[in-house]
Amino acid sequence: MGVFGIGFQFLLGATFGIYVAQNYNVPNINKLYKTGMVIAKHYEENYRKPKSKTHDDDQ
Repeated sequence: MGVFGIGFQFLLGATFGIYVAQNYNVPNINKLYKTGMVIAKHYEENYRKPKSKTHDDDQ
């Protein structure tokens, strides 16, 4: 395909992305990621099994 074909695909994709971002309500991916991480952390803190103390290596 060559350098020109790859460059053309990149420009076409960038142009399409700019058009979509300007004309449609595209969600903020960073905000969605942070919200998901907060929910996952909350879930882990509330539903994690307690650590068992059966293995004492200090003896």
